[in-house]
Amino acid sequence: MKFNFFLKAFLAFFIIVLVASCDKDINEIGSGITGNDHYGMDVAYSDVVAYNQNLGPVQTNNLSVNQFGYYNNPVFGKTKASFVTQLALASENPTFYGDPNETNTASPNYIKIDSVYLYVPYFSTFVSTDTDSGDSSYTLDSLKGSGKIKLSVYESTKFLETLDPATGFQQQQKYYSNQQPDFDSNNGGFKLNNDNKSVDPKITTPDYSQNDKYVFTNSQIKLYKNNADGTPGTTDVAERKAPGMFLNLDKDFFKAKIFQAPTGKLFNNNVFKNYFKGLYFKVENAADSPDQGTLAMMNFTNGVITIVYKEKTSLTDATIIRKTMKLNLSGNTVNLLNNENTFPGYVTPNPTLGDRNLFLKGGDGSMGVIDLFNKTDNYGYNKITGVKENTPNNVSDELDDLRNPAAGQQKWLINEANLTFFIAKSAMANAIEPNRIFLYDLTNKRPLIDFYTDYSTGIIPKFNKSTHGGLLLDQNGKIVNAKVSEKGTTYKVNITNHIRNLIKYGGVGVTKDSTNVRLGLVVTENIGNAFNAYLNSPFTSGSGTNSVQSKYIPVMSVVNPLGTILYGSNIPVGDPDYNKRVKLEIFYTKPD
Repeated sequence: MKFNFFLKAFLAFFIIVLVASCDKDINEIGSGITGNDHYGMDVAYSDVVAYNQNLGPVQTNNLSVNQFGYYNNPVFGKTKASFVTQLALASENPTFYGDPNETNTASPNYIKIDSVYLYVPYFSTFVSTDTDSGDSSYTLDSLKGSGKIKLSVYESTKFLETLDPATGFQQQQKYYSNQQPDFDSNNGGFKLNNDNKSVDPKITTPDYSQNDKYVFTNSQIKLYKNNADGTPGTTDVAERKAPGMFLNLDKDFFKAKIFQAPTGKLFNNNVFKNYFKGLYFKVENAADSPDQGTLAMMNFTNGVITIVYKEKTSLTDATIIRKTMKLNLSGNTVNLLNNENTFPGYVTPNPTLGDRNLFLKGGDGSMGVIDLFNKTDNYGYNKITGVKENTPNNVSDELDDLRNPAAGQQKWLINEANLTFFIAKSAMANAIEPNRIFLYDLTNKRPLIDFYTDYSTGIIPKFNKSTHGGLLLDQNGKIVNAKVSEKGTTYKVNITNHIRNLIKYGGVGVTKDSTNVRLGLVVTENIGNAFNAYLNSPFTSGSGTNSVQSKYIPVMSVVNPLGTILYGSNIPVGDPDYNKRVKLEIFYTKPD
């Protein structure tokens, strides 16, 4: 007996070490210890009901990453994403050793603004550096499209609240994706990003690449040293920056706003943010690129405005020196989404039978709603005696039977359970497919247990929790690399622990119940962020005791600009796509 015990313990330990030591390839689908062939286990299929839900405006303030630009999705329509941010003084209560109101350029008290520029790095990957020139090359990440956009940067005269005045400043202020008109009417009146001709009078041909013909480029940004006479140089590099948004801003505006600010307005950032309320980055389609631009994912919190100016060294030293002052893009933000959503073939959702197609679209788009197991409910089981009673109990008969096996039998041992969603390839045409979808507990507004119990990681963070899945897969079941243009065919979500709980915590003599909650399905930008964002208009799914009100949407769905069309549940027998309908797949073994 002892020998058997220690032998089993050793074998168990060996298997654990072996599994733990395996270096998981990013293209492998985690499926526990069962493997993709499931070793001849029994398999059962259960119908589910899957249907659509439009979302409307969503909360978009203080996102960790923002959509920015203009993208015309060939399936889902146009998105123009603008942005508003507060600013913060890098150094509060600055001292100027000159007279901001002095107009005599020969006076030692004259403060001269040499340049004002804004820099926000893109998401990029370093490639290499040329040893002769010192220039580096990069590839840009998270870009959709390749056309020009029209970019206008304005002063925002609308204060971004942190706390909601309507709640007596007891709750966080919420701003929504459809509030662009509020900022259009509070934009300061003129653009701050000028063409280079207005910045440098020596230039005779205006370059509109910083405004009306803005382009996202992977070129390294180089700042040059001034010439000996103080004029802008073009040969000696003073600083190199990774690719990013680089804009020359209006010098006269910033001299008046910062250097000629009323007394006390620069004392600290709380006062400053009430005085200079922020910047509004408005995106429109470029005149010569009306049908397609470029949309990027951007982290504006890494942005900074640099003011380069000349003034005296100190109050007692009239020597003129060159100085810099910085404003950080820091504080409250809002992502403004102007969408022209189109959903080809979209019909009024059918919560009873489900829909033929599921339309998942990020931002203020749409999502899928899913009920597991067949909805037929004609009987139930007495929890004490186990006797079958011909009275509906608000539980699927199919789930009831799994919880209450026939006399002399035990409950199944669930080895693996998946929902596999097939992409409607003909409907998606040439549209870019999202890298991932996210299945969550819609009833309780949280991830499923399989999310929390999956600690798998990948080389790319977006591929973490690969066992739980939801990743874009090719026809061989391998994960499609986010950096290539390969098309996917399916998304698979592993919900093994969720199904185990549904069956385990139900049946004769069981006092703890695991409710068959309603599920939500959305696209996601990063599965690692499980927080929620508010919906401007909550929706209710189901009816009566089965109704669920939803006030939230996973915030990483708000961030993702893409969409996908999947096969739903309502596909009739004999239809060519019948076998592509979504269904619950359960691999199990029957205890002896």
